[in-house]
Amino acid sequence: MGADTDGRLLDHRDQKAMTSPLFLFLLVFVGAPLLELYLLIEVGSVIGAVPTIALSLFTAALGGWLVRMQGFGVLFRMQSQIAGGDVPAVELLEGALLLLVGLALLLPGFVTDAVGFLLLIPALRRGLIVRWLKGRGVMRPAPDTVAGQPENRADRIIEGEYKRED
Repeated sequence: MGADTDGRLLDHRDQKAMTSPLFLFLLVFVGAPLLELYLLIEVGSVIGAVPTIALSLFTAALGGWLVRMQGFGVLFRMQSQIAGGDVPAVELLEGALLLLVGLALLLPGFVTDAVGFLLLIPALRRGLIVRWLKGRGVMRPAPDTVAGQPENRADRIIEGEYKRED
């Protein structure tokens, strides 16, 4: 249980309300734009309106170019995995996340740009995807292979019998 600002413990209903879809929707679609607007106004009052707009356009252009370059890298990795007979599951999720990163970088604002540029770091992006998959129980550790011998496709085939019981 977490603690409230009054020092009282949050009960299960309070914690459930904070993770409800309506709360998350309001946080993302109302809270985030208000924070972005506040930061744009503050930065604009310090450096001026035109430099703030120019900075926003520059981050959008730079972010779009970086997303495009990394998208091609993910695409080439997917093609090589498909050619090798593997399923490019992590790469597909990486491509979807890059799509969201591109959207975040095109939106005007400094918070979305910061999150977008952080997610352009390949190791961080892949680590978040792998952590998310492991948390859902989708990804499990691979079995140990014999040291010094590369794993090939035949090593992953499991022979067995199937019997349907109705």
